[in-house]
Amino acid sequence: MIKVTVNAEQKKGKINKNIYGHFSEHLGRCIYGGIWVGKDSPIPNTDGMRNDVIEALKDMKIPVLRWPGGCFADEYHWMDGIGPIEKRPTMINTHWGGITENNHFGTHEFMRFCELIDAEPYINGNLGSGTVQEMQQWVEYMTFDGISPMANLRKENGQEQPWKLTYFGIGNENWGCGGNMEPEYYADEYRRYATYVRNFGENTVYKIACGPNGDNYNWTDVLMKKVANHMNALTLHHYTLPTGEWKVKGSATVFEENEWFSTMQKTLYMDEMITKHTAIMDKYDKDKKVALIVDEWGTWYDVEPGTNPGFLFQQNTLRDALVAGINLNIFNNHCDRVQMANIAQLVNVLQSVIFTEGDKMLLTPTYHIFKMFNVHQDAELLDTRVINDDYIVGDDKLPQVNISSSIDADGKIHISICNLDPIKPAELDCDLIGDIRTKVTGRIVTANEMNAMNTFDNPKTVTESQFVGAKLVKNNLTVTLPAKSVVVLEIA
Repeated sequence: MIKVTVNAEQKKGKINKNIYGHFSEHLGRCIYGGIWVGKDSPIPNTDGMRNDVIEALKDMKIPVLRWPGGCFADEYHWMDGIGPIEKRPTMINTHWGGITENNHFGTHEFMRFCELIDAEPYINGNLGSGTVQEMQQWVEYMTFDGISPMANLRKENGQEQPWKLTYFGIGNENWGCGGNMEPEYYADEYRRYATYVRNFGENTVYKIACGPNGDNYNWTDVLMKKVANHMNALTLHHYTLPTGEWKVKGSATVFEENEWFSTMQKTLYMDEMITKHTAIMDKYDKDKKVALIVDEWGTWYDVEPGTNPGFLFQQNTLRDALVAGINLNIFNNHCDRVQMANIAQLVNVLQSVIFTEGDKMLLTPTYHIFKMFNVHQDAELLDTRVINDDYIVGDDKLPQVNISSSIDADGKIHISICNLDPIKPAELDCDLIGDIRTKVTGRIVTANEMNAMNTFDNPKTVTESQFVGAKLVKNNLTVTLPAKSVVVLEIA
């Protein structure tokens, strides 16, 4: 029996809704075919953006969307993506498949898409191959409410009023595809570029610096030491690879329990990394003014057989649903420092929430986790104590369940629980401290097989449904979680 205590009288901070953010890169079929089909497409669209995708994302309550990359961001020159579509120059997407980009989806289209899905834009600027002037002019183009060459150009291109832009990344993965820089060099470059990312009018830019690759703690230390006073946030990238190796990452759909276990083990490492990066940040920023933003995370497998290896298309199974739930719980529990996260990626790439194929669309298991978990957005994290059971494979073991809990503005408590064990159910005995609660309801995502997935022939194999395995008596909650399941409880 797993013993849990949820203390509704001890709030530990606000869970920023942006933890539930997403990432859309010019990569494979994420933008073209996934979001953008063009105004003349027979696929129903609004201003060239797919209506089915728009409605699904609004229903999921996506709060923030990152664009245009990723590695693509540091070779993207924004002026190629404005003006009449037929006059925009093409470019070669050297990172992702070597295909020719037509630049039909640019700044105006991205901002319009964010409006349509009710999400805030998070734009990543080009520090790797761009110039200070180019970055300065992009911010001016988007946000200046006055008379200037860039503001006038924006108006000529059909946007009379400036956009509101809060989140702006100054470079991406500058330790790798963004320039292969050392942290000391990037820190100096960041300081220079950030100087010219200005606030125009009432628009205030939240400046985001490129942070470490996984457990590169030295990068965090150098950046915090040199430029903490010049940034609002530092990023962290960490992908879950079942094998831990980039050359052979493992199949998205064909795996045994040992690979399931290693995937859970690798994704739980996120908690250790955030804890250690936070400790370094605390040395220089005790008041936690600088946020940690995990703006690339999720599973990364070998591409599906027969697909373009540069398009990073992978299937999405129940295993991915568990990875999503675990990470979202981890981010919730670190809400004092983690203020945003962006799963990679939105449509048709890596751990997507949506697949499209021509005029068809389906929702992946990961989508249903985000939809269930959106009750935590902007809620207050509650103190939650767990005496766990073990999930054991061979000589290795992991905590069987992974939990976070919150209380919303209406006083409802939500507890999200992942049972990592694909064989055994989890029995929980949970004491609720605080006002008397009388009603518990729940939703669940599970399936019979570890590799259960949704396809266009069977799009609802893995979906959310009503959960009836919880009982509440005088603030004592007993829960039986099926094996390999994710449950979100509402207690009123």
